[in-house]
This record gives sequence, structure tokens and C-alpha cells, in this order.
Amino acid sequence: MEEKQARVLNTDALAYMGDAVYEMMVRRELLNRGISRSDRLHRMATGYVNAEAQARIIRSLQPELTEKEQELIRRWRNHKYHSKARHADPMTYKWATAFEAWIGYLYLTGDLQRLDWAFAESLRIIDHKKED
Repeated sequence: MEEKQARVLNTDALAYMGDAVYEMMVRRELLNRGISRSDRLHRMATGYVNAEAQARIIRSLQPELTEKEQELIRRWRNHKYHSKARHADPMTYKWATAFEAWIGYLYLTGDLQRLDWAFAESLRIIDHKKED
């Protein structure tokens, strides 16, 4: 998809795609780490794929994002939401949705190098938090 097309997609659509892509990448990473029991896989995946973790990631990466990415994140974060978060406060949910939209945007525009970087940084941020 061309960047111009992806930029006009609504936030919910980008976040929908980003959620699926990010979850798949997390699952692949856990399998690559040698984890194979489904109960353990699910428990570990939820440490990466939840609103608080995703909000932490995008806030941590903010200074490293390009100007264009920061503008898009701001737009996605400020999007008027039609659904409510079940397990997060509204601001955390907004940041998490902006993260998912960014992942969806990178995937749909084919910026796989930036997507890989974002995912590696996501792992670093969450794994570092687990060590604390």
C-alpha cells in the first residue's frame, strides 16, 4: 500500500492491522526463544501485548521517532474513540492504540526495516522492565 493511502486510513483500521502484526511478531519471538507450552506462551505474550506495555513502548520511543512519525502518533493518539478500554485508563488506551496504528502503518506501507527496528526496541523496553 502506498504511504498516501495508509495515511488516510482511519486510526481504528490501522490499529486493527497493527494489533494483529504485533501479536504475530511477539508469538514468533516467543517460539524462537524455545517456549512451546501454550499456557506459558499465552502468559508471556500478554506481557508484551497489553495496553500498558504498548503505551510504555511508544512513550519511550517518542524521542527516536521521525518528525513525521511523531505527527502521526499525535494524530492517532488524539483520535476520538468509539470503544472503551476494558483493562486500561483512557490515556493509556490512547497511547496503546497509537502504537498499534504505527505498527499497522509500518506494515501496510512496507517499511519492514523500520518495523523490525520498532519490534526489537519494543522487546528491549518490555524485557528491561521485567528485569526491574
